[in-house]
Amino acid sequence: MLPLDVELLENGGSPLPVHKPFYSAACPKCGGEGRRETDTMDTFVESSWYFARYACPGFDQGPLNREQVRYWMPVDQYIGGIEHAVLHLLYSRFFVKVLRDMGYLEVDEPFRNLLTQGMVIKDGFKMSKSKGNVVDPDEMIKAYGADTVRLFCLFASPPEKDLDWSEQGVEGSFRFLSRVWRLVTENLKDLKSVEPYRGVGALTGDLGQLRRKTHQTIKKVTEDIRERFHFNTAIAAVMELVNLIYQVLDNRPDGPILWPVLREAVEAVIVVSSPMVPHICEELWKILGHEELLLNIAWPKWDGQALEAEEMLIVVQINGKLRSRITVPVDATNEELENISLNDPRVSDFIEGKQVRKVVVVPKKLINIVV
Repeated sequence: MLPLDVELLENGGSPLPVHKPFYSAACPKCGGEGRRETDTMDTFVESSWYFARYACPGFDQGPLNREQVRYWMPVDQYIGGIEHAVLHLLYSRFFVKVLRDMGYLEVDEPFRNLLTQGMVIKDGFKMSKSKGNVVDPDEMIKAYGADTVRLFCLFASPPEKDLDWSEQGVEGSFRFLSRVWRLVTENLKDLKSVEPYRGVGALTGDLGQLRRKTHQTIKKVTEDIRERFHFNTAIAAVMELVNLIYQVLDNRPDGPILWPVLREAVEAVIVVSSPMVPHICEELWKILGHEELLLNIAWPKWDGQALEAEEMLIVVQINGKLRSRITVPVDATNEELENISLNDPRVSDFIEGKQVRKVVVVPKKLINIVV
């Protein structure tokens, strides 16, 4: 029987090897002095059923609270490394079936879905202590902050693929976060002076494009994270939105609606980025004047009407060669598209003095003028 009078070790190791009343024993064959085995339970035993215990951590009347594990089990999503794909998951399945047969669980399998994440590769090899190619996360966090390290790891590749460690990639992630920080802090006075745009009033030009991009980004990030765990493409979408915000700031279209539209876009960047880089987003949210923690804010919903473009970009070719690009209403007829393209200044220069034989319109894509 395991002893109850042991003293727990400061290093967290097992106290049994230094507890003489337990390890000192007579040999059952010869009666001489012997040493009892002190490695009484392999670590995989606990890792094979911990998820069920997580469902009832405060329960002290037995190993599992049947009502609580009935509510929480099976686990909806399991994410783990490829090296866990055999032993740990196999043991977990065995244990769940035993616990089911004993009446503690009512499920046959521990996990509904599995996502196996890739390895981290450095200098062409799997990052490993034995190879001496491990990057100390503490040093990276001291140099760049935790959010930079998180952003690089999520942006470098899809979760199921191997990740190639890159110092340049880490530096690039740091520059992007610095750019987001400056976006808020350098425009803070104007951003705080208005409420976010809420769809009242018509938008055209740069502001219409920015609001459409804002809600396209919300939609893409939501779907990429919720349905595919593709944080890399979600981050790429946020980067595109940040680029467009800076373009609008450079152009500074006139009108009182400018800063409300910008604030809506900036807040969207902060909220949808928070799962990837929570620390900087929480700080920027507070700087913008919000009292409630970003952690407690509801996830944003995209506006379906805002996603619908009022204008579209059409490529204009002359004898099959690209000569111009024109912006036209999405509901323009083929006849209207033909007239707009023929009157475009760049097109006029190419067709001057020539006979237009035919104009071919490919709806929503291109116009080819044959001369």
